[in-house]
Amino acid sequence: MISPEDRPETSTSTGSDSVLEVTGLKKYFTIRKGFPSKRQDLVHAVDGVSFFIRPRETLGLVGESGCGKTTVGKTVLRLWPPSGGRVKLNGRDITQLRESELRPVRSAMQMIFQDPYASLNPRLSAEKIVGEPLENYRLARGREKRRRVLELFNRVGLGREHLAKHPHEFSGGQRQRIGIARALALRPSLIVADEPVSALDVSVQAQVLNLLISLQEEFGLAYLFISHDLAVVNYISHRIAVMYLGRIVELSDRAGLFGSPLHPYTQALLAAAPEPDPRRRLEMVLLEGDVPSPINPPPGCRFQTRCRYAEDRCRAMEPALREVLPGHWAACYLS
Repeated sequence: MISPEDRPETSTSTGSDSVLEVTGLKKYFTIRKGFPSKRQDLVHAVDGVSFFIRPRETLGLVGESGCGKTTVGKTVLRLWPPSGGRVKLNGRDITQLRESELRPVRSAMQMIFQDPYASLNPRLSAEKIVGEPLENYRLARGREKRRRVLELFNRVGLGREHLAKHPHEFSGGQRQRIGIARALALRPSLIVADEPVSALDVSVQAQVLNLLISLQEEFGLAYLFISHDLAVVNYISHRIAVMYLGRIVELSDRAGLFGSPLHPYTQALLAAAPEPDPRRRLEMVLLEGDVPSPINPPPGCRFQTRCRYAEDRCRAMEPALREVLPGHWAACYLS
């Protein structure tokens, strides 16, 4: 694998030239309780998230299961309508677009799914899976479509002999390569990768990550890379956003986040990650209690129920995400 230090860093000062710009994004889900279902509660899955991603830049989105990472990705792609906030793609506000207006926009934003088998139609051959977007958008048919599909296959490490095979005939890594080829078919500017290597063996993970990096440089792609694996995020990301209970609590470039984490939650995540060097001892940071319910998040800082540094002001008012150091943002009074 290529060392993360060998990858070019990107500026973090402004999002004026961004592919994706998200401002105050919210996504609430309504659940009904009781019989008959008269009482309604709101699940605050995403509650005021803001970030931007530039061309050839990867923003890693990390956090515990249930923190809202996948919901952010699906809401950004308008697979789910947002409950509030704004999403701009290539300078265009797509937040309130109707489905008919979204169709031409969807070609510029694609998704790579976590499960490379469940995301592929088992009844279709690999050639038809990758060629389907080209036909749906009337970009190519017949021989031209086959030529472009074969070109995509070659680019992701597959060959002509794979065209007629069905998903069950491929390994996990090959299936994910098919998913990547399908995402590239319409030449998008943004790809949301939702845990794209978590179901793969470690050796295959390295191959897929290197492929994603190579494709990003070649096509100028912007990635929103969702993962719970800190090592993977450290390897592929330029900047990293840490989520907790629907909010971003820290946002920084890779070196700043891993070298000088500012938020207690980020510090706990890094301390829990395995350390390959037995000579290096890290302070254990144990989190007490469980993650609060997104139906009824705690007042003030959402992390205060599990934070060993919590003060009265942390329980009274929620800290804003502010720039503590150049390009390094944290939502903590103690930072």
